[in-house]
Amino acid sequence: MVELNRYRPVKLLAVIAGVVILNIAVLSPGLLAVEIGGTDAVETAAAVTLLFISLLVVLYASYALLLKPQAVQTARPSALPDDYANELEKYKKVKALKSDAVLALDQLDRMDKKKNALTRLLAQRFDPGELSYRKFHTVISEVEKLLYLNIRGILGKLCLFEPSEFSLFAGSRTPAQFTDKLIERKTALYNDFFASIKAFLGANEEILLKLDQLLLEISELDGTSDLPVEEIPCMQELSALITQTKLYQ
Repeated sequence: MVELNRYRPVKLLAVIAGVVILNIAVLSPGLLAVEIGGTDAVETAAAVTLLFISLLVVLYASYALLLKPQAVQTARPSALPDDYANELEKYKKVKALKSDAVLALDQLDRMDKKKNALTRLLAQRFDPGELSYRKFHTVISEVEKLLYLNIRGILGKLCLFEPSEFSLFAGSRTPAQFTDKLIERKTALYNDFFASIKAFLGANEEILLKLDQLLLEISELDGTSDLPVEEIPCMQELSALITQTKLYQ
């Protein structure tokens, strides 16, 4: 679908005006006085080159602004936690989705609290300039992105249907004119839909559990430990989770 931008002709006129002004400034006898066909071959070549480039600029601008299709931007869930929360709040009003929406909101809140707790703990155990601090912080940030990615996946599923459709979709109303086969297919679709939602929620619970484990393991570190950060059990699990997710993206 092509988006017609009413301002494109104005932009094209601005480009043409700019090209004309430049050519006047360079070629007018009273200004720079670069001549075509004059005694100076260099001036002539420069003037011809300017005119040729000006033509190319006008042609490209005409194509880019008037002929080149512009794709319509499709709405995607925002990357900010507050925006995810605002989107999820809408589904708390839908009976079939309320429990899942509430859990997803709770996961966002817990992720924020655990990240803050881990950041405070790291500041107590390590200097921010230390390599160990940076490694922990990087993994925590990447895992946070995974949780948000799962929330975005949930919202991507939810936006496939209008909220008003969910009571019928979830099978809470079954009109008598539905055949057994149609009811069976609808029920299967309902089960698949909610299985995918619960899979995202389950993956987030795994992430939050691993962060609890990481909190415990970091708190048990002491100054005498020479175990590399990469060999801490939970760090290995989180790194593997990050790598696996990137492979499937």
